[in-house]
Amino acid sequence: MGILKKLLVTAAISTALIANVAHAENKKIALVVKALGIGFFDAANKGAQEAAKELGDVDIIYTGPTDTTAEGQIEVINSLIAQKVDAIAISANDRDAVAPALKKALDRGITVISWDSGVAPEGRLMHLNPSSNALIGNMCVKMAADNLPEGGDVAILSATATATNQNTWIEEMKKVLPNYKGINIVATVYGDDKTDKSYTETQGLIKAYPNLKAIIAPTSVGIVAAAQAVEDAGLTGKINVTGLGLPSEMAGHVKSGASKSFAIWNPIDLGYAATIISYNLATGKAKAEPGAEIPMGRMGTVKLDENREGAMADPFVYDAKNVEEFAKIF
Repeated sequence: MGILKKLLVTAAISTALIANVAHAENKKIALVVKALGIGFFDAANKGAQEAAKELGDVDIIYTGPTDTTAEGQIEVINSLIAQKVDAIAISANDRDAVAPALKKALDRGITVISWDSGVAPEGRLMHLNPSSNALIGNMCVKMAADNLPEGGDVAILSATATATNQNTWIEEMKKVLPNYKGINIVATVYGDDKTDKSYTETQGLIKAYPNLKAIIAPTSVGIVAAAQAVEDAGLTGKINVTGLGLPSEMAGHVKSGASKSFAIWNPIDLGYAATIISYNLATGKAKAEPGAEIPMGRMGTVKLDENREGAMADPFVYDAKNVEEFAKIF
């Protein structure tokens, strides 16, 4: 082999080695969702990918179980520990059940945060709420009450009975009931973030409560199923479905009149913020402690309270005036 050829080969090998080393230094951040195949979390993954591109040295592992169970998430967490990821950002199906597995990840030096649906404090460094829990709870009741000037019976269709965020928002809803005259919550049922079960539970509510005037579903899966069930029952205009949903999935139901309004934060922003926070903690650029203000890139900063929790942004209301515009985005 000639000298020039040897030099070219050596240079090629060196370049490949440098590239491999650079790739190996990328931070591996796992975005663990309640279950795969849910539009809200798919949108959050878009935000995570945006953050990774912006940061430049991050690989995103978008993962979760096929069903909304703690057992499924625990299997995913154990797999990520074995892969020696740098950070885990999780939306938990059960705040307590997943905590021991996440504690093991922390003990292995893996940065762990929760977002959207929280984890018990011993299983994470901090929690990112999509918005203030109090604001979310109040907004859900307000959207129902705004269309019930004389008050009326209202039911709640939640996700799983163990979902941290859902239970917190429901408690906040109950706290503000005295502020809304005549609003009476008659039942809370659980659709487990499954379309078919949420639809069936809505049918059950309609049958059990003939004077039902509104259904609050603080879950993007449940609100769509409930609106469809109301439409199929011929009760559009008689029962208003509200809560938390995606514009792309709710636009048709707003147009039909089954939903007067609903709210949500931008899930793309939420996935983006969770990724930036995970990176800053994993690289030592920030520390999760009470009072800390942690950078979230274009989303500003999040300030942690005494429980090491912080809120990203206020919920935004969608109705017939704006839903079509946002449906094109997420």
